[in-house]
Amino acid sequence: MMNIASRIDQLPMTPMLKKILLLTGIGWMFDAMDQGMVSGVMAAIGKDWALSTGQIGLLGSVGMLGMILGAALSGMAADKWGRRSVIMWTLVIYGISSILSGFAVDFTMLLILRFLTGFGLGGELPAASTLVSEYSPTKIRGRNVILLESFWAWGWIIAAFVAYMLIPVYGWRVAFFVGGVPALFAAVFRMAVPESPRYLQSVGKINEAEDLVMKMESQANITSQAKTDETEKSTDNNIKASFFDLWSKKYIRSTVVLWVIWFGINFGYYGFVLWTPTLLVAKGFALTKSFEFTLIMCLAQLPGYFSAAYLVERLGRKKVLAIYFAGTALSAWLFGHAGSVEQILIFGSLLYFFSLGSWGCVYAYTPEVYPTFFRATGSGWAAAFGRIGAFIAPFIVPVIYNYFGAETGYTNVFIMLTMVFVIVALVVILFGKETMGKSLEEINENPSIT
Repeated sequence: MMNIASRIDQLPMTPMLKKILLLTGIGWMFDAMDQGMVSGVMAAIGKDWALSTGQIGLLGSVGMLGMILGAALSGMAADKWGRRSVIMWTLVIYGISSILSGFAVDFTMLLILRFLTGFGLGGELPAASTLVSEYSPTKIRGRNVILLESFWAWGWIIAAFVAYMLIPVYGWRVAFFVGGVPALFAAVFRMAVPESPRYLQSVGKINEAEDLVMKMESQANITSQAKTDETEKSTDNNIKASFFDLWSKKYIRSTVVLWVIWFGINFGYYGFVLWTPTLLVAKGFALTKSFEFTLIMCLAQLPGYFSAAYLVERLGRKKVLAIYFAGTALSAWLFGHAGSVEQILIFGSLLYFFSLGSWGCVYAYTPEVYPTFFRATGSGWAAAFGRIGAFIAPFIVPVIYNYFGAETGYTNVFIMLTMVFVIVALVVILFGKETMGKSLEEINENPSIT
């Protein structure tokens, strides 16, 4: 007799899995729209409300505080109450808060609403990637999670378009409405997303898990296996996961590596994306022109994701992460030394290409290294720690910029970011482990595999 996990791993890409990927991805896209428009909103509100550099930095960072709390709490909630409920309700929180942000009457009100928006966003992403990872067969698991992450690129492209076309004409408030309203519709659509069979089995809901797997087997024209053997129905429903499980001897290596990766990619990524329009304005470009540059560079995210999705099931997680982090480091260095419009566009596009390919692989890798009963908890805490990097980056960037002055500040910001990406690449090379081609259960039976 085959257990539920083994049966899932033998499946192809079924219509049910495609639907889950699409509906989860649409919500992911609206999350990205919000994050993408923050950079444009920061520049526009800074002028509209005459904000100081510190206030602009706080506006960029307060959402990250919400993401830290949201990621940590939602991971534990997803392991306790299920992945499906968390990805639905966090999207509702995000959508409502984003819409209300458009009605903010002062800076303090906007900060509170941006915190709540971040809470919803931070809570959704780890739970969603965990759900897709658990639904996906071994041979396409990494690819599917990166394809889920690729919806982020579409959200950023739409956000850059909105910033370029609408904010200069209608003001910054429209950006929050454009991002928030569709997100609520996406939350409704997500009601059609079923719970993870692996999670259902882990909490003892065997019959529900069986029904979902049998449906996918039917869609794939696979003769359904007989009901899971009683000896295979081992569950984790009596095991209570805690934060300290992440630091047990069995998982401490995975936890440390993940936390370094998440912190580094968040610090480096948000260090440049939130400030790119503002820094370009400081270099002498008009606000509209900086939005145009950002829109062009965002287009490079798509081939970044798709190439990583292709390579991750051929070269493996470890090699792809190392290659794309190294590429991000080199691109950040070149972008910081760009001296012409052409160089800004070329090196900026490379920066988006490699950094978003890295992001996709990070999301694919993260849920693979923990067992089902605390997979979402582990993913959530890694994301939460990473968002600390995203929180402090918008503060450190202007400090570096102002310290070195207008002449060399821009370049030195990107030298700092280059160093961060180099460190992350080295950690992956030295301490990361390969999970390609292994079932989620096999990985966690032997966490020391390299």
